[in-house]
Amino acid sequence: MAVHQHPHQHPHHGSGFRLSAVLRGRWTASASGTAVGTDTAPAYALASLRLVTGFVFLWAFLDKTFGLGYATPSGKGWIDGGSPTKGFLSSVAAGPMRSTFHAWAGAGWADWLFMLGLLGIGVALTAGIALRLAAVAGTVMMAFMWLAEWPPARHLADGSPSMSTNPFADYHLIYAVVLVALAAAGAGATWGLGRLWERLPLVRDNRWLR
Repeated sequence: MAVHQHPHQHPHHGSGFRLSAVLRGRWTASASGTAVGTDTAPAYALASLRLVTGFVFLWAFLDKTFGLGYATPSGKGWIDGGSPTKGFLSSVAAGPMRSTFHAWAGAGWADWLFMLGLLGIGVALTAGIALRLAAVAGTVMMAFMWLAEWPPARHLADGSPSMSTNPFADYHLIYAVVLVALAAAGAGATWGLGRLWERLPLVRDNRWLR
């Protein structure tokens, strides 16, 4: 941690192709060409992972907005005038972007981008829609947070130990990989609205919205 703690199978071309049976279930192709399993153990596992990960982002949004008394103390939420980014960014204590993050801390645009990102990614994952957009947005967010905590640092700017447990593969990297994997697997069809979402004309004509 480089921040001080702060209280607050080959497919055939064409639509509708089928892949071989997996675990007595059948994987079918979505309109985007991504294999989507809807009745298999892997599909349920991915759906579970998607929902749990979505709740991580949604909970962060709710706690920071309303000050639910967990990471954000009661009365210090965004709705109460608190800043979702000030405490974290102003506490960045190592890394090449330390001064930049300090300058961004508490800025209105930073608060809005961060909170809208948490909400959008959380809703997309929970509903099983726009997983590609969620993967891109989430990966960018995790990259900035990784830079803020700067796991490669052994010591903070004041010389104290960073307490980093791994110089590269921290939880931000794991979240980013999970988001990309869920989007690549088309994990929104099981326990989600992924198929309905892909049938919308706008989405059908713009693959990047899927």
